[in-house]
Amino acid sequence: MSIDVLETLDVRTLQKESARALLTMDGTSHGIARFNKLAHHNSQNWYKAVLTAYIEEHGGLPCDVGPAKDLVLFSETIGL
Repeated sequence: MSIDVLETLDVRTLQKESARALLTMDGTSHGIARFNKLAHHNSQNWYKAVLTAYIEEHGGLPCDVGPAKDLVLFSETIGL
C-alpha cells in the first residue's frame, strides 16, 4: 500500500488509525520522539508520520493488516 492513501483520510480516521498503530509500537518517550521530529507542532503530520512507519513495516493501514488489525478502540465500542 502506498502512503499516498494518508492524504485521503479525514482527521478522525487519522487519529483512530494512528492510535491503533501506536498500541503496537514502542510507546515510550524515546519511541515516539522520532515522530515529534517529523511533525513539529502539527498533529495531522504527526498522525501521518506514525502511519507511514506502520505502513512501511506492515504494508497497510492498522485496521487492515499487521498486529493492530484486530484491535478495537474503546471509542468504537461506544459508537464514536
